[in-house]
This record gives sequence, C-alpha cells and structure tokens, in this order.
Amino acid sequence: MKNIFFLFAFVGLTMLSCKKPQGFDYRDVRNIKVENVGFDKTVLKLDLVYFNPNNFGVTLKKVDCDIFINNNFLGHYLLDTVMKIDKKSEFSLPSRIQVDMKNIYKNALSVIFNKEIELNVKGTSKVSKLGIGITVPFDYKGKHQLTFFK
Repeated sequence: MKNIFFLFAFVGLTMLSCKKPQGFDYRDVRNIKVENVGFDKTVLKLDLVYFNPNNFGVTLKKVDCDIFINNNFLGHYLLDTVMKIDKKSEFSLPSRIQVDMKNIYKNALSVIFNKEIELNVKGTSKVSKLGIGITVPFDYKGKHQLTFFK
C-alpha cells in the first residue's frame, strides 16, 4: 500500500514539475527580396523571425500563415518540418513564397513608387516539448522597405 502511495505521489510531482511549452513570439519579417519576377508568378525570399520565450529548448513542428501586403493577400506559407529551437533565443525561418501576381496588380504602382509596404502575417505555429504540443496564433503587422533585385 505504501508503494502505491509513493508511486502516485512521484507521478503527481513529476506532472506538476513539467511546464507546458509556450508558443513562439512572432517578432518580425526581415530581408524581403524579390527573387524572380513574372507576369503570373513572382518569387519572394524573406526571413520570418521568432523568439522562443521558454526556459528550455522546444521543437518547432509547423508554421502555417497567410501574408498580406497593403491589405491584399500575397500568398500562403507553410513550414511542415521539424526544427530544434534553443531556449530563450531568437531565430529566423528562411522562406520562399510564390506570389500569384493577379492579387497584387491593383497596388503595384504604389508599392514600386513608395518602396515601403505594410506587411501583415497571420497564422499559427505548433511547438512541442517531450511530446506535449500546442498551437499558438500570431498576427504581425509592420512597415518594411522592399528592395528589388538585390
């Protein structure tokens, strides 16, 4: 009877000491570059920047987001790979997004002449630690300089 009590006490304390992993804090989009320009499709390269607020390393399993420029849908980004992330660290996800140009033609002149865009990224990230996973939504909005052909 004593052994069963100690077993339950040990399991209970172990479960209480395990902290559920927090989702990544979405920070920024950096290094936006136009890689390939076409009439139907254009390829953009950019880095999605996150911060791991946990006191322990976690595993990134998925990022799923929609990207908007000047409130117009630009494209969808999906990262469905496993990536180890260190504790309390900022990291970036190199990304390539294929853009359907018909969605942005209506604001193309303002983007080219202003060279500044309002970028909005909405989506979710899935992280896990020791098999415990959570999905956390994020919504980033900011102004960025767009560099052509660099």
